[in-house]
Amino acid sequence: MRIIAGLARGFLLKAPKGLDVRPTSDRVKETIFNILRNSVADAAVLDLFAGTGNLGLEAVSRGAARVVFFDASWKSLSVVKENMVHTHLEGYCEVRKIDALVGLGLLKKNQQQFDLIFCDPPYNRGLVGKVLRFLDDSDEILSPTGILIIEYSCHEFLPNDLGNLQVQRTEKFGETRIGFVTRKSISE
Repeated sequence: MRIIAGLARGFLLKAPKGLDVRPTSDRVKETIFNILRNSVADAAVLDLFAGTGNLGLEAVSRGAARVVFFDASWKSLSVVKENMVHTHLEGYCEVRKIDALVGLGLLKKNQQQFDLIFCDPPYNRGLVGKVLRFLDDSDEILSPTGILIIEYSCHEFLPNDLGNLQVQRTEKFGETRIGFVTRKSISE
């Protein structure tokens, strides 16, 4: 696992030992960022369920203005911090030890908004639906032109009715699915 492009291109990233964290593969990450292209420059990024910080650090390396990492695990966050320092991107990063849904509640309360939100929760625990419902009810967090990128298992499904959100695109990589979700435009 490495940073693919930008300021920290080529830097290898560390991952915690064990099966608690499932880092996004370089192949999947490269596809995500090829699809996002110009959406990354100067973006405010939120990396929910940060794990290793892989996606958020890639975004900052490619020109995002800042990234906020959420994870409930000290073990994961220590790896995120190591990777931030190793890639020399720590000046663009903020790390919070917090459950993703609790953290989203605080962001809503503080009226913080993000252009890109990466959501890569543990598979098959219903967390994708919970995050989608929360973001649908919270116009404040995902900017009007923002993109939510969800990584989920092929055994999970995105809900048919996303309220004010809509799936723009999905990609398949074996057992992994990637969904690109945006706000519905006012005319819809």
